[in-house]
Amino acid sequence: MGNLNKVMIIGNTGRDAELRYTANGTAVSDFSMAVNSRRRAQQSGEWEDETEWFQVVLFGDRAERISQYITKGKQLYVEGRLRTRNWDDDQGVRHYRTEVIANNIEFLDRRGEGGGGGDWGGGGGSRGAAPSDVDDLPFE
Repeated sequence: MGNLNKVMIIGNTGRDAELRYTANGTAVSDFSMAVNSRRRAQQSGEWEDETEWFQVVLFGDRAERISQYITKGKQLYVEGRLRTRNWDDDQGVRHYRTEVIANNIEFLDRRGEGGGGGDWGGGGGSRGAAPSDVDDLPFE
């Protein structure tokens, strides 16, 4: 059987996307996303909210096109793959960082709340935003 590395998350951005360029000129954009879930506490039986934070990275022209629209608090659907990087700091301590390398991003905020819905993916089965008005439908 083949291998699979795929992640899909829906959540809210924790900060504005930061756009920078590598030494060879490739655009790189990264931002954080909070994904909330609820679970019942074992001891008390009360419902508790849990937040999982993800670091999301975009590369190339996609990073340049949409970085300016990824601002703190936006609700996004992100699809991609996980990658873990490691490096040693100046004191020789090894650090690890797991990131979502995004290949599809959709803005889920309602129109009029900044950004609107929209598909900024790379094709291949991505979903676009549903028309919000009868006039937006593609037929008469």
